[in-house]
Amino acid sequence: MKKGIYPGSFDPVTLGHLDIIKRASKLSDELVIGVLKNSSKTPLFTVEERVELLKKVTGDIPNIRIETYDGLLVDFARQEKADFLVRGLRAVTDFEYEIQIAQTNHKMYPDVDTIFFTTSIEYSFVSSSLVREIASYGGDISAFVPKCIMSDIYEKYKKRTED
Repeated sequence: MKKGIYPGSFDPVTLGHLDIIKRASKLSDELVIGVLKNSSKTPLFTVEERVELLKKVTGDIPNIRIETYDGLLVDFARQEKADFLVRGLRAVTDFEYEIQIAQTNHKMYPDVDTIFFTTSIEYSFVSSSLVREIASYGGDISAFVPKCIMSDIYEKYKKRTED
């Protein structure tokens, strides 16, 4: 059984993320979406909310499992007995960073390889930070995130301004 892990913060999940999830799920018997609990960042959504958003957008993909993790990705990969890690590349600058991480992960855990997916052209500029910026001003994010979570994102900003 081939198991992959697609790690990220997914704050929030974008159409670019979903595109990679769908494509990577075809290469594995099970694809674990690893949602990072990063204590050094203050995310828009809690880790539990990010898991729920991912469940909404991946509910139709049968071989997906969503888990949270903290610490090193290689430790999570070892715990999950993963065969490969999935990373998305939007630009050459992403590759320069990601290749170093992939090589380090392989050195620390030789049983896991990294598979890179180039982002589909229509999502090559999309990032969670871009979505957060646009949504914080009430802008239209419909071209960047799955429609089923748009209201969750706008509602989050509405609650922030009410607090």
